[in-house]
Amino acid sequence: MNRKVAIAGVALSDVGKVDNKNAYELMAQASRRALADTGLSPADIDGLGSTSQGTLPPTDVGEYLGIRPRWIDSTSVGGASWEVMVSHATDAIAAGHADVVLLTYGSTARADIRKGLRGANINWGARGPLQWDAPYGHTLISKYAMAARRHMHQYGTTIEQLAEVAVSARFNAADNPEAMYRDPITVDDVLSGPMIADPFTKLHCCIRSDGGAAIILVAEDRVPDLKSPPVWVLGSADATSHMLTSQWEDMTVGPAAVTGPLAFERAGVRPSDVDVAEIYDAFTYMLLLSLEDLGFCGKGEGGAFVAEQNLRLGGALPTNTDGGGLSACHPGQRGLFLLVEAARQLRGEGGARQVPDAKIACVSGTGGWFCSSGTVLLGSEEP
Repeated sequence: MNRKVAIAGVALSDVGKVDNKNAYELMAQASRRALADTGLSPADIDGLGSTSQGTLPPTDVGEYLGIRPRWIDSTSVGGASWEVMVSHATDAIAAGHADVVLLTYGSTARADIRKGLRGANINWGARGPLQWDAPYGHTLISKYAMAARRHMHQYGTTIEQLAEVAVSARFNAADNPEAMYRDPITVDDVLSGPMIADPFTKLHCCIRSDGGAAIILVAEDRVPDLKSPPVWVLGSADATSHMLTSQWEDMTVGPAAVTGPLAFERAGVRPSDVDVAEIYDAFTYMLLLSLEDLGFCGKGEGGAFVAEQNLRLGGALPTNTDGGGLSACHPGQRGLFLLVEAARQLRGEGGARQVPDAKIACVSGTGGWFCSSGTVLLGSEEP
C-alpha cells in the first residue's frame, strides 16, 4: 500500500491574548474547528499527534478530546516537531496504519507569564549535555544572537538586512485580522529598540502569545468525503544537527540544509517552483539562514535577498504571509501554525493577504537553536 496523503482540514483556536482558556481548551477549540473544516466526524479520527503539554503526550490530549487512536506520535524536537510529525503521519497513512490523523497543539505562553506560572527567560537548565553550555550563560536568544553575529562577520550581512525580516513580517501581518501586531514598522524602529542580546534588539525576536492550532491529514480515498479542497503532501524530510553549541560545526549552516534538498527531491519540485513559503521565524536570523539552506538564495546571500523586500506580499517569495512569529502569533512551538497558513494560501483562503495563484508551498520548521529541522512541500493539485 502506498496511498497519497492530503491535508483535509486546518484551524486556529482563539489566538493572541487569551486569558480565559488553558492549553487543553485551546487544543480542543482548534481541533473542533479543523474537524468542522473537513466535514468528517470525531469517530473518523484514528491517528493523533501532539506534544509539549501535560503528562504522557499524546495520551493526555487523546483522553481530553475523547479520542482513542490506533496510531500516535509525540515527537518533541522543538518548533520543527509539527513538520516532522507531518512526515511521520504521511508515511503512516500511506502504509495503511491510519486513515485520518489529527495533529493539535495549544499553549498559553503569554498568559502564563502574566499569571506568574512561568518565567520569560528560556535556557533549558543545565541537565545532561547542556551542563557544558550552562557556564557560558546559554539562553535561547543568546545562541541565536551569536550565530547571527557569525553570519554578519563571515558574509558581511548587515543588521539593517536582518531588520528587514521583521519589517516584512509586520508588512504581511497588516492584512491578517488575527495577527497580534499589525501597525507598520521601519528598519529604524527595529534598530532603535531595546537591546536584548547583541545584535538583536526587541523586534528581532518573536512575540509571545497564546493560541492553538490543528490540522487533519487523510488518505486519498477519504478525499471525496471532504467539505474543503484538499492540500496534498508532495514531499517531506526531517533531520537533527546538534544540542551543544560547541558541536555546531558551522553557525552559518542549519539542518534545513539537509531537509530542504531532500524534501524538494522527494516532491519532484525546485525552490523556483514555490509560490509561497512559511518558514519558522523565532528570530530574524532563523528565517534568513533558512532561506539560504532551503535553496531560495545562495549561501551568504540571504541578507541581500531579504533587503530586496522579496518576503513581502507581492514580492518574489511571499513568506510568512500571516505575519509569522515576529508579528502574528508565537505561543511556543509555532510549526503547526505554519502548516495552517500554507494550507489556507493553497486553498485561496488568505483573504486580503492571499498570494495570487498559489499552487506550491514550502513549509520549514526549526527546533531549538538550529538543532532540528522539518521541511514539507505542499501542493494544491494532486500529485
